[in-house]
Amino acid sequence: MLRYFTAGESHGKFISVILEGIPAGLKITEDDINTELKRRQKGYGRSERMVLESDKVIVTSGIRWGETTGAPICFLIENKISKSYENLMSIYEKDRNEELFVLNPRPGHADLPGYLKYYRRDLRDIQERASARETVGRVAAGAVCRKFILEFNIKIYSFIEQICGINVKQIDIDKIETKIEKIEKSPLRCYDKVAEQKMIKLINKAKNDGDTVGGKFCIIVKNVPPGLGSHTQWDLKLDGRLAQALTSIQAVKGVEFGLGFRFAENFGSSVHDEICYKKGYGFYHKTNNAGGIEGGMSNGEDIIIHAVMKPIPTLRKPLESVNIKTKKVVKANVIRSDVCAVPSCCIIGESVVSIEIAKAFLEKFGGDSIVETRQRYKEYLRYLKSI
Repeated sequence: MLRYFTAGESHGKFISVILEGIPAGLKITEDDINTELKRRQKGYGRSERMVLESDKVIVTSGIRWGETTGAPICFLIENKISKSYENLMSIYEKDRNEELFVLNPRPGHADLPGYLKYYRRDLRDIQERASARETVGRVAAGAVCRKFILEFNIKIYSFIEQICGINVKQIDIDKIETKIEKIEKSPLRCYDKVAEQKMIKLINKAKNDGDTVGGKFCIIVKNVPPGLGSHTQWDLKLDGRLAQALTSIQAVKGVEFGLGFRFAENFGSSVHDEICYKKGYGFYHKTNNAGGIEGGMSNGEDIIIHAVMKPIPTLRKPLESVNIKTKKVVKANVIRSDVCAVPSCCIIGESVVSIEIAKAFLEKFGGDSIVETRQRYKEYLRYLKSI
């Protein structure tokens, strides 16, 4: 079974990750992983930390001579600015300094519910682990999973659809691959230059006002075979698993598949995807309003997911809060933060989707080595064309 775990704090020494279940024989290098880590750090509206840090992965196990061995893969990503936080994040009791306790929870963050749940009298114990810095580990794990599914020609793309009410012009998602070069070069992962300039002006205004902005992004998974996921149990449904993975990303508050909420605006006769058949090819659909998933299973069409990221809750002009010790009204804690992180969220989204697709793929086809998995997959494709 494919699974992964992350550990570490935002200003601790490392973010660490263990990824288990990748078959042996997958060719992978640290450069493959570092490429994805670099993509995560890009984006207009990011904080000064993106200048201070240049994330590099250290692989400590599970890869030998450029190939996975089948053993758990362990990654370390150093937090380079941790040196200035050495005493603050120390494991030793002698370094405890109550004068540095963070006591003012930020509205919209994990601070208050984390305090109520764990009763940590310094909110930093909650903030450090709840920070989006943790996602660097998911991107590292996702980079390996992305390389795995690419062995089977499954490709994942993303782009921004909206920043704080400014929408891109609509395009045919089937042609998204023709826009990827432009998207990758864009500071906002936006193929629409006119909308992009409006978004940049809005981000600049938010920064000057001490505010933040959120947005909406789209993830497309191409060349997915039918049959990933299952209708037989609630927790095996592929759309449910993808939605959970995406909403587990800090600040993501909504996920749609295909038409999503627009299904509520139409009659069934106008939105359900009619089924076709072509000899030698198999079954397919005329349209893809379902977003590639029906009954919790991939149906052979591209998987199309839309996700919403709320504005980051850490504000340079903080909102009102209550001090957890004195119970008096105060301004929320202010720390370094992004003004807009939607482009980065796209990359994190690609990563967690890669992990879930890889997991579902291995559940369907199995195999302890790439060779074995590839043989089983080829046989399945032959079966699909024969029925």
